[in-house]
Amino acid sequence: MMLRNRLITTVALAAALAGCRGTGDLVVDEGVGITAVRSACPAVGVPDYTGDITLFRTPGVTTADNIDLVAALTNVRPACNDTGEKVFTSATFDVLARRTDTRSARQVTLPYFVTVLRGGSAVVTKRVGSVTLNFADGQERAQASGQASSYVDKAEASLPPEIRELITRKRKAGDADAAVDPLSRPEVKAAVNRATFEMLVGFQLTQDQLTYNATR
Repeated sequence: MMLRNRLITTVALAAALAGCRGTGDLVVDEGVGITAVRSACPAVGVPDYTGDITLFRTPGVTTADNIDLVAALTNVRPACNDTGEKVFTSATFDVLARRTDTRSARQVTLPYFVTVLRGGSAVVTKRVGSVTLNFADGQERAQASGQASSYVDKAEASLPPEIRELITRKRKAGDADAAVDPLSRPEVKAAVNRATFEMLVGFQLTQDQLTYNATR
């Protein structure tokens, strides 16, 4: 599963080498070590192919003239509180929809999911909610807002002290491991992977809807 705004270790390291420093990155400190400013807050994003949904008047007929309604999940705005033993992450988002038949008032309820992944693939939790759109008579477009939230154990989202020491330890020119990237060490890579969480939000699609999004 791919993320539009995915927090990937290699990307963070590339940003570090470019001189960018910010919460959630691993940054090079004057070329002699790596300073960890990695946040315990999970990355938040929308997985590919789940940010849009299309409803058809006649099921199974996916031609343009059969489209009933299209909607997009957008404007995801995350917030995180990592001051306690549990890291609380919340996000609000908008659902923008357009229908093709504007006759009569209409109410449409669309399902969405909120899931937490660990290490990029292991599902920790998943919940399904819904957002309701209200179209007035003659109105083509409608908008609604939704919310998502999750808890992650802060200890599990933090690097162990011995791994942090391997990453941040100052290295002098001439040291045996001075030219070795600590992030390339298997035990470090595994620890970073275990401590990496993501909160994903998207439409709860059927297999046919997911296939349509991926192939259109």
